Amino acid sequence: MNQPFIRNHQYNLIKKQTGLLKSACSNVSDPKVVESVRYSAQSKMIEAFPDATELQQQLLEKIATLHTAEQFQHYLESLEPYLAEFPQITGKQLNKLFPKIKKMKQPDLTALDYRHLTYLGWVDIATNKLFLVYPLNGKFVGIEGRFTPTNKGVCFFCNRHEDVALFSAITKHRPAKASPDYYKAIGNYVCVDSEVCNKNITDVTALEKFVREVTGYEEI
Repeated sequence: MNQPFIRNHQYNLIKKQTGLLKSACSNVSDPKVVESVRYSAQSKMIEAFPDATELQQQLLEKIATLHTAEQFQHYLESLEPYLAEFPQITGKQLNKLFPKIKKMKQPDLTALDYRHLTYLGWVDIATNKLFLVYPLNGKFVGIEGRFTPTNKGVCFFCNRHEDVALFSAITKHRPAKASPDYYKAIGNYVCVDSEVCNKNITDVTALEKFVREVTGYEEI
């Protein structure tokens, strides 16, 4: 039985490295250059799975044997049964994460492909707010913030050049001696389209940093 262990951002990284190696195999005539790209791709994939079992590592290392376009395509398809889904979430759970928001506009949860989801994000155009849900340390956390579209830029979460907006949220973390009226806004430029961002993201470091700073959750 296949045990899912590849999260969405890790699968995106695998696709990126596979694409780079595929391109090298097709367009580069120098075998040494191709092998250098192959070694780099394999190393980055293994680094992304520090807790991989021996069998999981062997599965990832099969990239070292690929040469043709058909082999690369088959390899990616063979990994799909190992994709770990984003935890299922209900409308009631969303309401509990944002208790102060009355009649909150929710995304269509039935239309989501949870295998290709790193975080759940949606925009309420009427209020110019972005809502973000992420499973941190096994528990859903929710963030809401002002959403101000700008132009093209680099997304803080996925590090890709896309249509971005300034996402500004009030942190829940308060210094020990803060005054009663203390507040601090944390803002970053993020993808306007969360679906695009979820297809791009290959590392959750920046995303988790933002979530922790806003929510005040400490590292465990």
